[in-house]
Amino acid sequence: MDQIIVKNLEVFCHHGVYKEENVLGQKFLVSAVLYLNTRKAGRSDVLTDSISYGDVCRMIMAEMKKQNDNLLERVAERLAQKILLDFSMVEKVSIEVKKPWAPVMMHLDYASVKIERSWHKAYIGAGSNMGDRAAYLKMAEEQLEKNEEIRNLRAAKVIETEPYGYLEQDQFLNTVYEIETLLEPDELLEVLQNIEKEAKRTREIHWGPRTLDLDILLYDHFVTEEETLILPHPEMQKRLFVLEPLCELNPYGVHPLLKIRFCDMRDELRAMEQKNRRMEIKG
Repeated sequence: MDQIIVKNLEVFCHHGVYKEENVLGQKFLVSAVLYLNTRKAGRSDVLTDSISYGDVCRMIMAEMKKQNDNLLERVAERLAQKILLDFSMVEKVSIEVKKPWAPVMMHLDYASVKIERSWHKAYIGAGSNMGDRAAYLKMAEEQLEKNEEIRNLRAAKVIETEPYGYLEQDQFLNTVYEIETLLEPDELLEVLQNIEKEAKRTREIHWGPRTLDLDILLYDHFVTEEETLILPHPEMQKRLFVLEPLCELNPYGVHPLLKIRFCDMRDELRAMEQKNRRMEIKG
C-alpha cells in the first residue's frame, strides 16, 4: 500500500508513571505511517481524494493532550485506533511514540513504543433454532453494527436448514456476516460470546439446540490452533449451511489451509450430498 508519513511531531503533554511527569509534563515525538491507496488523489490532484497530513497532526496533538496515560503503550494504542476510526481511507497505521526525556537517570536519545494496527476482514457464521429465530439473528447483526471497532457489515440472505450433528432438534435459520474489524481474534470471540449471552445461549448438548450460535469462520488468512479458537473454522468445509451464505458474500475466496475456493468447496459438498440422497433412495 501507499504511505503518508508524519515524522517526529513534537507534542508537549503529560504522560508517565511518575507523579512529576503528570504534573510538569514533557516533550513527546510522534511518528505515524498511514497505509492507504493514494492512486485516485495522485490522478485527480484533489485533497478530498486523500488524507490531509495537517488534519492528522492536529488530531494526534488533540488526542495526546486529551488525557494523561501512564504508559507509552496506551498512548500509541489510542492514537492508532483514533486514526483508523477517523480516517476511513486508512487500512493500516504504524505509530511510534518517543519519549526523549525518559526519567531513567542515564543518557539516552529516547525511549519509544512502536505498534502497527489495521482493519481485518472476518466472516462470522450465525444460526438459531429456538424461539424467535429471525429476531435472534437480527439482534446479533444489530449488536455487531453498534460496535465502533466493526464496520462495513454485510449479511448474506437467511436460509433454513436441517440440524447438523445432533438431529433431534428443530430446523435452523443460518446466515454469514462479513465484517471489517479492529478487534483481534480473541477479542472478537469475546464480543460474539457476549452477544450469545444476551440471547440466553446455553451449551447443554454438543451441536444441540440454541437461541443463537456465532462462530468465527475466517479472520483474514490467519491460521491458529488454540484451545479456545481454531481458525479457519475446522468444520466449515463440511457444512453447506455455512458455505451457501459464505459464497453469496465471497464465492472466489480461498480457504487458507485447503487452498480451495469457497464456491468449489460448496459445489463439491452439494454433489456429495446429492449422491448420498440417491443412494438412500435406491437403498
